[in-house]
Amino acid sequence: MSIELGTLLFQVVMFLILLALVSKFAMKPAMSILQKRQDHIEGQIAAAEKANVEAASLLEQQRAELKKVREDAQSILDRAKKQSDVEAQEIVAAAQERAERLVEEAKLEINREKEKAIASVRDQVAGLSVLLASKIIEKEMSQSEQQDTIEQFMRQVGGQV
Repeated sequence: MSIELGTLLFQVVMFLILLALVSKFAMKPAMSILQKRQDHIEGQIAAAEKANVEAASLLEQQRAELKKVREDAQSILDRAKKQSDVEAQEIVAAAQERAERLVEEAKLEINREKEKAIASVRDQVAGLSVLLASKIIEKEMSQSEQQDTIEQFMRQVGGQV
């Protein structure tokens, strides 16, 4: 096996030319495609990271808003409970006031009826006294006759009342 220098030199030159041609026409476009592919993947990774950061930010915003909404709902419930307590107290107070007013009106009505009854009894007593006096005056009676007349008169009055 002998190596010829001319052939070796020719093969080396041809290899270099082939290497230059492959580098210019195959390697550069392949490297360009690979570089574009790498840039595209890196862009997608960056976009995914950005979207992940945005999603985390939105999640925190939504959690904060949810917490605020829950606090607002609790505040509304507390106000509604306080309002219902106030209204219940007002209703009870109004009912007590009405009951007291009805009791007062009933007492006034009882007093009016009592006064009417007393006036009626007074009128009857006055009338009966006049009647008794006129009977006593009509007759001049002895003490026993006057006593009998009064007792008889009292029996009549007892029957009328």
